[in-house]
Parts: sequence; structure tokens; C-alpha cells
Amino acid sequence: MTTARETPTPTAAERAASLAERPLKLLIAASVVLPLTIFAIASWISYDQHMVEASDRLQRTVGTMQEHAIKVFETFAISERYLEELFNDVPDAAIRADEQTYNERLRNFTKTLPQLRDLWVIDRHGRPLVSGTIYPMPRDLDLTDRRFFAIHTTGKADTYISEVLKARAANTDFFAITRRRENAAGQFDGVYLVSIAPEYFTRYYSQLPQSDVSVAGLVRADGKTLARYPSVTPSALPSTTPMMKAIAMQPIAGLTSGVSALDGEKRIIAYRKLPDYDVYVYAALNTATVRSEWISDMSAHLVFGIPATLAMVGLGILTLRHTRREAEINAQLAQEAARRQSTELALRQAQKMEAVGRLTGGIAHDFNNLLTAIIGNVELALRRNSSEDTRVANSLNAIRQASMRAATLVQRLLTFSRQHPQEVKVVDVNRLVTDMSELLHRSIGETVRVETVLAGGLWKAALDPNQFESAILNLAVNARDSMPNGGRLTIETSNAYLDEAYIKQSNAEVEAGQFVLVAVSDTGSGMTPEVRDRAFDPFFTTKPAGVGSGLGLSMVYGFVKQSHGHIQIYSEIGQGTAIKMYFPRLTDPSAYPAWEAVSELGAERQGKHTETILLVEDDPDVSRFVIDALSDIGYRVIHADNAAAALDKLKATPEVALLFTDVVLPGGMNGRELANEVKKLRPELPVVFATGYTRNAIIHHGRLDTDVDLLTKPFTTDALAKKLRQALDDTAKRRGS
Repeated sequence: MTTARETPTPTAAERAASLAERPLKLLIAASVVLPLTIFAIASWISYDQHMVEASDRLQRTVGTMQEHAIKVFETFAISERYLEELFNDVPDAAIRADEQTYNERLRNFTKTLPQLRDLWVIDRHGRPLVSGTIYPMPRDLDLTDRRFFAIHTTGKADTYISEVLKARAANTDFFAITRRRENAAGQFDGVYLVSIAPEYFTRYYSQLPQSDVSVAGLVRADGKTLARYPSVTPSALPSTTPMMKAIAMQPIAGLTSGVSALDGEKRIIAYRKLPDYDVYVYAALNTATVRSEWISDMSAHLVFGIPATLAMVGLGILTLRHTRREAEINAQLAQEAARRQSTELALRQAQKMEAVGRLTGGIAHDFNNLLTAIIGNVELALRRNSSEDTRVANSLNAIRQASMRAATLVQRLLTFSRQHPQEVKVVDVNRLVTDMSELLHRSIGETVRVETVLAGGLWKAALDPNQFESAILNLAVNARDSMPNGGRLTIETSNAYLDEAYIKQSNAEVEAGQFVLVAVSDTGSGMTPEVRDRAFDPFFTTKPAGVGSGLGLSMVYGFVKQSHGHIQIYSEIGQGTAIKMYFPRLTDPSAYPAWEAVSELGAERQGKHTETILLVEDDPDVSRFVIDALSDIGYRVIHADNAAAALDKLKATPEVALLFTDVVLPGGMNGRELANEVKKLRPELPVVFATGYTRNAIIHHGRLDTDVDLLTKPFTTDALAKKLRQALDDTAKRRGS
């Protein structure tokens, strides 16, 4: 479904107001952009300074951590030498025999050093001999599966630092510094083990200022974490982490940054290696912490910058409002002038339509009666002509054609002035367009290609199908004339919605809502704006004299408006023209009778008939023609020139099969009132009305009452015969059913 919208074209007053406001808008924008630019540059410089200062603090902190770790590891080396001096050349059996004494000496030594968890002596079979915390030592405890034992068994290193281990003899964690134990012959004789408490380092790291350090730790060169604050799982750093990559590039010390693989935080990281050990101390600071400090510092500047900026913007806005107020007043004056001009144009258009309508309506009744008599009698004369002189038939045909053109002219004038009677039906527009394809091809010739684009699920509409077909045909003929060298004619249907903005912009005489859109477009020469604005005016045409009456588009305009719809022209020179007709969507199909295509009368319906017709017509010429025409067909005709005489003849002639009456009758009773009285006497008697003008009792708001069967004047003999025959046959079918 499409929605009709148009972008309003700015007026001269609006363009002038826009030009006047532009310097003020630039001033306001500058009063905002310039301080923001200065603030952004200062913020960028300040951020870099904060990052440099944070890196310097981090480097100083990691230097302090390195000094602390060196001193602690010196105590571990002293502990190893103490074990060597105490147990050098002492047999395992002697150690086991004097286990209690050695246990006390080791315990007294570890009490003085809080960083130590314990001191152990392990024999060459992986069995612990003595420790400072466990007595007596379990004889079945086996440590051969520990990595440090395997390392020293193979003799790969004299000193080894293990990862953090879970103690088997106690519920504690530790990491160990171990040394190979050898006998007098230099052979492997076991392991000296210094057990270290990781929490000693963790407590120290937790006391570092949080503004300087977010994470601190102790890590082996292979990424195994020995101590970390705050603790996190897993405890090993992958080789892909920023710090491990930096250690691979600069193994002694360095500074790097990146996202932690352990907790996903982005940090600045400083690290240093301990002398004589493949162990690193490191400290890291979250960039979010640095950013928070930076934001806090910059916020202090905003305390002074924001009020000054707001004051500048406020002054600019006040000036802009004053300028806009003046521009609005000028625009209102311009709009009022334009509105008055538009109202005057609309008034002139309405007066023109009213004048055409009054002129047409004033002559329509009598003129159509005259045309009915002329056309009818000419047709009778043609049928009865027995002269062998062809000039007689040619003259009669010329009279008939001229009369038909006059009838068409009156009908188009009535349609433009919205006074032509509409026989409204529930219409499937897609089917109507499809049925017209052959007629359009015959009417516009072979040089124009006709294309139809029909929407699926198209809504129903309530309109006069005959007038719709005439409108499409008129638009097609106009399109053909604009494409003398051939082209493409496209008829497109779709569901559409006209919104309030479009209604207001286009001054459409409809309410916003749902419509059935029928668009007829061509690839012709197009229209200039001046021609487009006058295209719907009656008798306006760009064709040479004698080629067109100038009522084709006027008839289409009147038909659409009388159908409570909207019509719009879109055209560009050299690009073609598109005329869009919007018909209101019919939401209640039961409000009108359904449309069915009327087929030609069959041979059995065109022959002689013997029914009695009661004709009520006050015009003697029309009544004479109708009597002659119906008598030739075989009907018996009883004539009355007023309603009272018709009622008397109906009572006296019970064999009357149909009432054919004019609507406008003398004597105070019109045709509608006569039909009501007849229905009281003969409820099933069919009634066919004839009229040459719309302002009467059977047509309201330009639309024929749904229960009325109407034959519009002027009519031909064939049209008269078809209408009466159809009414009689329909009545017979109802009686039979």
C-alpha cells in the first residue's frame, strides 16, 4: 500500500528567514564547537600526561617490589646453606635416629622467618627424613612424583623453583626452592627443600597503594604464578599475554600494556627480573583507574567552562529567537497573502463551475428532450427509408452523428459540474481495467503499447462503471495524442493511503484515509506548469481548432469529484504525464448493488414483443418518438401526459406490463411520486424512469437511488429497447423464482 506525501516547497519569505538566521546559527554553533574543541585538545594532552605519570609510578613501584623480593630470596639462600651445613655428610639413618632433635632445630629456625613455610630433607628414594613442622615424619610419604625431585634426580639443575603446590602432609599451599643433596662421592643423595608461603608476598602486595597498583605478582619465566594480588584462577600466564610477549623481547625489565588473559582488564604493566633466579616481579595498573583520575581532573575545568559556554549559547539563542519571531511574523503575513490569493482562485474556480453547472442544468432538461426527439426520429427515418437515393441516408446519418455529439457535449458538461446521474455499483477496478484492454487497443492504435500493472488484493470501490470506462478512455486518447510517434501507456492500480500532510498540502477535497488508486501514465511530451494548472478547465485545450472540445479532462475531473475522490496530475516536459485518480475504499459492499458486465441482447430478445407499456411523458415530440419506436418493435403503448391520467389508465388497463415515465411531469406529481402510487396498486410492476437533468427526486448528491432503473435522455431506439426488455425480463425471472 502506498502513502501519498509531498515535500513542501519553501516560500520566498521562508528562504529569506533562513538566510537571516544562518549567521546566528553559525555563531551559536561556534560558541559550542570552539570550547568543545579546546576542551578536547586539552583533554587529549592531559590524558597523555596521566598515562606517562601512571607509568612512572608503576616503574617506581615495581623497583620497590624487586628490592623486597631480592631480600626475601636471600633468606631462602641462607636457609639452603643452613640445611647443607646441618646435614652435610650426615647419614640418613643418623637423621632418622635423631629426628626429634633435628625437628626442633629446624622449627626454631623457621619461626624467625615468616616467609618460610618449612624446611625439609628428602632421601634419594623420595622419602622425607625430617622437617621443621611435622614430627614424627610419616614413613610411607612418597615424593618421587614431584617435579623438583625428578629435576634433581637427573642432575639438570642445582637449584630449582617449583610452581605453587598443595602440601600432602598439611592443608597448605607453598612453592619450593630445592637444592640437590650429594654424598661424599658426589652422587645424588636426595633433596634439600625450602617451603615458601605465597601469602607472605600477597600480604605485602595488598599493602601497595591502589592508586599506583591494581595487580602485583611474582611469576616464573615460564608464566607459572608464584604469588598474585588479587588472586585469580587460572594461575598460569599464557605465552600470548602482553607481559609474557614483552619478557620474550626484553627479558631483564620492561613496560608494556594490553588486555589481561586472566580477567579481561586492560592494564599498563611493568616487570623486572630477580638476579640469579628466573623469577619476575610485576605490577599492573588498570587504564580505567588512570582514566577515572583523568576525568576527575578534567571535571574541575568544566566547573568554569560550562557556565561560560552556556552564557554564550544563551545569548545566541535569545538573538535567534528574536530573529525567528520577526521571521514568523513576516511569514504569517506572506502566508495570509498567499491564502487570500488561493481563496480567491478557489472562489473563481467555484464560481466558474457553478456558472457552467447552472448553464448546463438550465438547458439540460429541454435540450435533452429535443435531442431525444431528433435522434429517435432520425433513427426511425433511417429504418423506414425506402428511397434509393443514398444522399437521403447520408443526410440522416449526418444529422444523427451531430445530435450524438451534442448529447455527448451536454453529458460532459453535466459530469464536469457533478450533475450527471451516477449508477453507483460495487466495482472490481482490476476487472474493469482488464475488460477495457481490447477497447483501448482499438481506440489508440498500434503505435502505443498498453501495459497494465494490477495490484493483488485491491480494495473494492463504489462508482459508476460506465463513467469510469469513459474516464479511462478519455485519458488514453489524450495520452495517445501526446505521443504522435508512439510510446507506452501504463494503467496501474494499487491500494493507497492519503495522510493529513498530503491533504493539507494539495488542498484535496477529501478526508484522509484509504483509497483505491488508478494511475494512467504515458511517455509523451508532458505539460508545462501553466498547462497543468489549467488542464481541468472546461473548454481548455492545446489541440488545434476543431480537433478537441476541451472537455475530456474536465469530464474525468468531474467524475472523480462526484465519486468523492481525488485527482492529481504529475507531468514534466519531455518525461511524460501521470494522472492519478483516488477513489474511496468501500468498506460495506452491501451498501450498493454489485456490478456485472452487461452483454448484448440475444436474438431472442431483439424480436417482436406484445407487452403493454404505459408511457408517461409530457413532451409531445419525445412521446411520439417513443410510441413509434416501441410500436415498431411490437409493444402496445398507452400514453399519458401527466401522473393523474397515468393512474386512471393503469386502473383501467390491468394488462400493463411496465411503467415508463419521465421524472419531471406537470400537474404537481413527479415521476417518483407516481411510481410510489403505482407500487401501491401493482407492487410487482416494473418501473423505468427517463430524465434529462439530475436535480430531481431520484438522484441525490449526483448518485442514482439504488432502487431506481434509469434511462438517461437523450437515448437511442436500441438503448430504449434494451432497457425496457431488461426490466421486463428481470421481473419475469423474479416472478418465476
